[in-house]
Amino acid sequence: MSAVQATSGLRSAGLVGSEQSAVPPVAESTRDPLVDSVGEALFGPADGREKFIPVTPLALMDRLSQPSAWPPGEAAAVRRFFTYLSNWRQQGYGAGLLELARSYEPFSPDSDLLITRTYTEPEKKILERQLVNGVRNLLRQANYTRIDPSQIDIILTKESHYGLDLHVDLKAFDELEIYYRGAAVTRGTRRSARHLYLRKEEFDLPVFQRLAILFKLKPFEKRVAEVMVDERVDRATAERRVQKRRGPIAGRINPDFIYIKLFKNIPRADLEMVFPNTRIRFRLFDKIKLGVTAGGGLGMGVAGTVSKIAVASNPIALAGALAGLGGIAIRQIVNFANQRNKYMVTMAQNLYSHALADNRGVMTLLAERAAEEDTKEEMLLYSLLAKERVHVSELADADAAIERYLASTFGLDANFDVEDALGRLRRDGIVRQTPDGRLVALPPAEAAARIDELWDSYLDRLADIASREGVEYEGESPAMLS
Repeated sequence: MSAVQATSGLRSAGLVGSEQSAVPPVAESTRDPLVDSVGEALFGPADGREKFIPVTPLALMDRLSQPSAWPPGEAAAVRRFFTYLSNWRQQGYGAGLLELARSYEPFSPDSDLLITRTYTEPEKKILERQLVNGVRNLLRQANYTRIDPSQIDIILTKESHYGLDLHVDLKAFDELEIYYRGAAVTRGTRRSARHLYLRKEEFDLPVFQRLAILFKLKPFEKRVAEVMVDERVDRATAERRVQKRRGPIAGRINPDFIYIKLFKNIPRADLEMVFPNTRIRFRLFDKIKLGVTAGGGLGMGVAGTVSKIAVASNPIALAGALAGLGGIAIRQIVNFANQRNKYMVTMAQNLYSHALADNRGVMTLLAERAAEEDTKEEMLLYSLLAKERVHVSELADADAAIERYLASTFGLDANFDVEDALGRLRRDGIVRQTPDGRLVALPPAEAAARIDELWDSYLDRLADIASREGVEYEGESPAMLS
């Protein structure tokens, strides 16, 4: 099937409007210049496109189930099937979420439940792997893109949107996973030196619309041993350095716990802000400003004190002059501390506005979003296969045609994952492959009935499992029963 034939098939399936013969150009602001400049190694596909489809399932359902796109009387069955499919995907991820919550039990920093069992170290290692792999899978299915922590230094810059100079010790973590979704460019405002900071000007602000981070801090002793080897220092020096680098998180971030955070609209220049061990440094401008004011004030204070000492005729006047000098020195120290506190307040205030969810709340939200992404992909593919018999060798054309539909209908430049969607539809019996390689989808009414059967079968198996006490799963979780 050629690209032209695929588009024709999508038109007959209601996926491409009859008057839309060309894909409108994607707005330049939706492109990701950081992807282009950094490359595929850090941000995935070199073309910069994400698999995320930023349209609600309901909006997509409304478009795809229009009566004009289906034979008379069939649109209602299509909508019923899509509704069943959405709920079926939600329950699948919900069941998997229960298993993931069990793996998270010994690592959750927020649990207010009674500890009813103690895990051995080997057991905790197994659960830690299950948890990290499970969260990774949720992020991938929710169409997040991974940022390789080993290469993250490429985007950790000193150019901060909020005017902060931030630094992160990435070697402090035993586990570190960073994922984003929605790498976009928005418009921000800032005061410009060209206008003597009296007026604001607009500028391009690259952001991550969603940013997820999972981390587990290394135990103190382990990190000290690493610093001793890597930096060739004695133990006392290594302990001081590790303590300083951990800064304010010491005593608040427990190395026994695994933390999961989700943020929104994080400026990419301030990615360091989301890490727990971020340290704030003075910018060069602040160092010069504080150095000049401190040096000038202290210099004048010393000159004044010397002159007073020279003419002092009694011990009280001498003590007063020295006390004045001490007061000037303390005031300059306080100025440094106040500037640092101002930076910390700025970071805390902005981070607060970007926070979305923590720990188990992140997993719950990701499971919901993953189910939605699966449903959207499957609705798109089903709407094509229900009208056109596509050969497995023609999947690339079908993939391209669906991408053109998303561009022409919603103005999106998405990277549709046809293999992922097809695998789920085939697994559930909605689509089958004939011996000659043709892909055939069930009619809408039969597809809805098939989901109904899957629900009944799933509930029956749950009843059987509940009747067998002490049975443990081998390999697959209840989420995979479907």
